[in-house]
Amino acid sequence: MTITIGPHSVGPRHRPFIIAEMSGNHNQSLERALAIVDAAAASGAHALKLQTYTADTITLDVRGGEFDIEDAASLWKGRNLHDLYREASTPWEWHAAIMERAKSHGMACFSSPFDETAIDFLETLDVPAYKIASFENIHLPLIRKAASTGKPLIISTGLASLAELDEAVTAARDAGCRDLILLKCTSTYPATPTNTNIATIPNMRDVFSCQIGLSDHTMGVGVAVAAVALGATVVEKHFTLSRAEGGVDSAFSLEPSELASLVTETERAWQSLGQVTYGPTEAEKKSLVFRRSLYVAEDMKTGDKFDRSNLRIVRPGLGLPPKLIDNILGKRITRDTRKGTPLAWDLIG
Repeated sequence: MTITIGPHSVGPRHRPFIIAEMSGNHNQSLERALAIVDAAAASGAHALKLQTYTADTITLDVRGGEFDIEDAASLWKGRNLHDLYREASTPWEWHAAIMERAKSHGMACFSSPFDETAIDFLETLDVPAYKIASFENIHLPLIRKAASTGKPLIISTGLASLAELDEAVTAARDAGCRDLILLKCTSTYPATPTNTNIATIPNMRDVFSCQIGLSDHTMGVGVAVAAVALGATVVEKHFTLSRAEGGVDSAFSLEPSELASLVTETERAWQSLGQVTYGPTEAEKKSLVFRRSLYVAEDMKTGDKFDRSNLRIVRPGLGLPPKLIDNILGKRITRDTRKGTPLAWDLIG
């Protein structure tokens, strides 16, 4: 079930694969974009992800009506779609430099194409994988084209019904995808933990028989850690150098120290999963001595009877187990014994 993306192995037997999503946080500066790559690498991210589109490939240059964002709760209220996407887009001529910088750090670098021409372009850069964004998971022609490259395909599941996800997965597999990862996603910006429903992760894994991850728009790292505990093998988070410096997605993006915490804490969550086991682990065995056990609590002479004053349940755990005390009370000791001796079978007559 292991999938290879660039130099990294992704799957349940490997630490969580952490993707830093640059999105439009470069603020139209290549220098800032490269600094984001450097900071993501320094924070321990395993991959850097871009978005490949132009304003004209994603929407129409139309003013007013549904082409303006009027939702009062939106981070982008009052913005025109074409203007917003022009500001957020990553110039295609930057892609090679960004990918080369990521590669120099040992990171995978790939992108979310938003139309078929973006895939044609990304193929010239030999990207190691493709990511389908939530808003594109009903764009079956796009999914088929990305899948036909034979490269690993990651699909975010925000907004999609079970039937729509089945269509997307079927389209991908029919077009040749063999390495598929679905990301549980809530398409609100930011998302709240209560609206994230990561309990869906194990169910998605069972239904679609593939790896499941999380595309996380919540603040902090708690939801991602919980997702890993539920079996997520991939975590994607938007990333910026500084939320205070602004940017189209900066409000719900992690800063470098937070990304470093995400890498550390998700790996700890993964390490803790282990396997179903009972009884002391090898590391615990040295602590068995701190259990309670039966000890002789007073100096005793041969033939003395055990009672609750001379036989006690105490630490350390070198004597017989406490569960035997009622069977031993009233029996006689077989030889002279000093206080502090762990009770053993040969002391019981």
